Amino acid sequence: MRVLTVTGYKPMEMGIFKVDDPNIAFVKETLRRRLIPLIEDGIEWVLVSGQMGVELWVCDVLFTLKEEYNVHVGIFPPFNNQEQRWPEPQQEEYRVLCDQADHFQPLYNKDYEGPYQFRAKDQWMLDKSDGCMILYDEETGGSPGYFLEKAKNYQQDHDYPIYYVTPFDIDDTVREMQMEDPNYWNPS
Repeated sequence: MRVLTVTGYKPMEMGIFKVDDPNIAFVKETLRRRLIPLIEDGIEWVLVSGQMGVELWVCDVLFTLKEEYNVHVGIFPPFNNQEQRWPEPQQEEYRVLCDQADHFQPLYNKDYEGPYQFRAKDQWMLDKSDGCMILYDEETGGSPGYFLEKAKNYQQDHDYPIYYVTPFDIDDTVREMQMEDPNYWNPS
């Protein structure tokens, strides 16, 4: 597998409303821990559409991993100016990450026209990748479910692994990070 697409929840779907929410660090660390073995096994490109939340956070993680690994980031929004209605801090984060991407190109060179652009984006991501990673909880649902449903259907006719990251994985990361802290074992 050489190309992986990553998607998942938007911040609001995870109860995150500020760009400096401390819980983002746990999500990023979980993504980092899941990505490293895949990169070491041959992932060369990670593709995202650049939506708020998991997709932007994974870009941030990947730009850090580029210091050690030869991995490339492609951001392919479904249309121009997708960040236009986002809160200003997320717009700024988006612009910075798009400037750092190895490749950036909207799939439709026009502004939002309709849901067909999102459906086309999902199909494009499936067609251009060898597998996907999705931060999603099937019991909770949410916007990543649309992509997951398409990926499962795509999987019926293609060798297309789906790697899940769940809230339980994030909880595990939190516990592991706490246990890695020497102060955890030596309370004052």
